[in-house]
Amino acid sequence: MASLTPVPIVALDVPDQGRALALVRRLANACDFYKIGSELFIARGPSVVEAVREEGKRVFLDLKFHDIPNTVRAAARSAASSGASLLTVHAIGGRTMIAAAVEGAGAGCGVLAVTVLTSLDSAGLSDALGRPVEAVSDEVSRLASVAMAGGAHGVVCSGAEAARITAEHGGRLATLVPGVRLSGDSAHDQSRVVTPSEAARAGATYVVLGRTVTAAPDPADAMRRVLLELEEKTAGEA
Repeated sequence: MASLTPVPIVALDVPDQGRALALVRRLANACDFYKIGSELFIARGPSVVEAVREEGKRVFLDLKFHDIPNTVRAAARSAASSGASLLTVHAIGGRTMIAAAVEGAGAGCGVLAVTVLTSLDSAGLSDALGRPVEAVSDEVSRLASVAMAGGAHGVVCSGAEAARITAEHGGRLATLVPGVRLSGDSAHDQSRVVTPSEAARAGATYVVLGRTVTAAPDPADAMRRVLLELEEKTAGEA
């Protein structure tokens, strides 16, 4: 059976709508899914989701909701109403909060639970939790089980943990892998990064492409290289 190629999502981590739409148009048919995070959403609000949707693209609204269940339910409902296809909550919010987000989002918008941010290594996670964490993957696995119990569509995790999550949950949880870098690119502020081929090998459902595409001298060329690597890897495992 052929492996499925991960769905690429380009991060619109820019401060204004003009630059966001310019990138969408520059990449044209090479990408049809875009991440809108806190910087752009706070600058422009729901109108930027509508603007990207009007370009014929899907939107991943990455606002990482973490609040009491009733508030998160309402926020997820609003996110889905804006036209988002995916949204994020923090898994540490717990099963009841995740279930509330799923209820609010409805059938048309998938809820992804963020496990451990890819900027954190074991030392940083230990400091944040106030207890020793020898293996980040163990904490990711624990939080993925919380997400599963809450009915989430999937989880956000690094490529280093994606294969484990897929195996532990029989493929019932989608995995979204951020921190994807072409070989030779800087990791910037990320601690747990993978190449496109490594993400594909791990069975990622979605991969988020940030500065490896958006900060490239030629974003369209960088996107072509990513797509080629993803397609070659999954074709090779058919």
